[in-house]
Amino acid sequence: MGSGKYDIGMVGLGVMGQNLVLNMADHGFSVLGFDKDATKAQALQEAAGDRAVAAATALDGFIELLRTPRSVMMLVPAGPPVDSVIRDLLPHLQAGDLIIDGGNSYYLDTETRATALAAKGIAYLGVGISGGEHGARHGPSLMPGGPQEAYERVRPVLEAVAARVSGEPCVTYLGPGSAGHYVKMVHNGIEYAIMQLIAETYDLMKRGLGLGDAELAAVYAGWSDGELNGYLMEITAQIFSHTDELTGKPLIDEILDEAGQKGTGMWTSQDAMSLQVPVPTIDAAVALRDLSAFKAERETASARLSGPSQRFMGDRNAFLTALGSALYAAVIVAYSQGMAQLRVASQAKGYGLRLADVARIWRGGCIIRAALLEKILAAYEHQPDLPNLLLDADLGAAVASRQNDMRLVVSSGAAHGIPVLGFMSALAYFDGYRSAWLPANLIQAQRDYFGAHTYERIDAQGVFHTAWEQD
Repeated sequence: MGSGKYDIGMVGLGVMGQNLVLNMADHGFSVLGFDKDATKAQALQEAAGDRAVAAATALDGFIELLRTPRSVMMLVPAGPPVDSVIRDLLPHLQAGDLIIDGGNSYYLDTETRATALAAKGIAYLGVGISGGEHGARHGPSLMPGGPQEAYERVRPVLEAVAARVSGEPCVTYLGPGSAGHYVKMVHNGIEYAIMQLIAETYDLMKRGLGLGDAELAAVYAGWSDGELNGYLMEITAQIFSHTDELTGKPLIDEILDEAGQKGTGMWTSQDAMSLQVPVPTIDAAVALRDLSAFKAERETASARLSGPSQRFMGDRNAFLTALGSALYAAVIVAYSQGMAQLRVASQAKGYGLRLADVARIWRGGCIIRAALLEKILAAYEHQPDLPNLLLDADLGAAVASRQNDMRLVVSSGAAHGIPVLGFMSALAYFDGYRSAWLPANLIQAQRDYFGAHTYERIDAQGVFHTAWEQD
């Protein structure tokens, strides 16, 4: 440890904080943890064994034991807890020190905090972390943004603890300011979309085809072994194989059908709207999580509102094949929407994002890691300024060749009264994006009619207004 002090400090010793501390220590860094909860501090000390790890419950002693200039990472819940920790830290820090926020903070909050701390000479990095507790312990995907010189100070630590794919660490400097937390936000938006699409395949197979849990586990395991390989598919197969210890029944059937959320998907949708970037599959995923929370109303509506028979009577095996193909296409569309948002946001906010780097660090450690990301990486390496993944020859062809499968899934859902808004939105986005003409001219005419908002013509330059009611 050279000076006898610790290389880095960690504030927040919950599951994520403790696991990341142990990960750092396993890679040769000395780490000092801090938590006001003495039981968490003690738990870290016990888990650390003979590693170069210690834990503190008093901030002054914690700060004193860190090597200068100090690097302090926070892993606490987003929002007010982050501001509270910063307020507590500030009296003990000095110019040249660094604070790292490893939580799911809203990117605008990160910008506000970074500006305020920079005025005091303290650097601030917003680092998105994906991979859950297993990733924190064994290698997450890390998405850092902020001053590049601050990143370089902790780059050896971050590269050491990150997941690795083909020998490359799943971390890189993304850009200034809130770039890291913005990328993590959109990561989570894509995550929402993929989870919703998978859930819709579950609904179609359960209520439409009548598949049991063992059959569902087999389908998802089979998909995971093919082009749909990825973390979310792997865990879905395992979920349907898990037995509840309390009842001896499949656990999935004992879980209430209300999906929670912490806001990152909503933030993605909201910011996409402010940038005027369409991300309808992410929007649909957020909306349907919201709808799931209206459990009592849904139960009442179920008793009062009728619909068609939900049982699918066609060729089951053929439908399953089409369903897997449609899911692959819809997932590409979901990535297309998220990456398009990152491209526009980077230009608008001055991040200077390299989308190939984003795809590269998402290949391992994170929740949306999937074999598909190798093709997405290849697309951006071939054309760094690619406006949309659907314009990549390979990925565009992959969706186009599967569009009939998406149409079958959407029409089957509608015909049988099974909600597939995720698939519908993905297909509509594909159809809209490939349309050289859209009926927006009517909308513009309506806007001019009732609000004199003007319009442009296809046969002349300039801005025009018509006194419609006089015609």
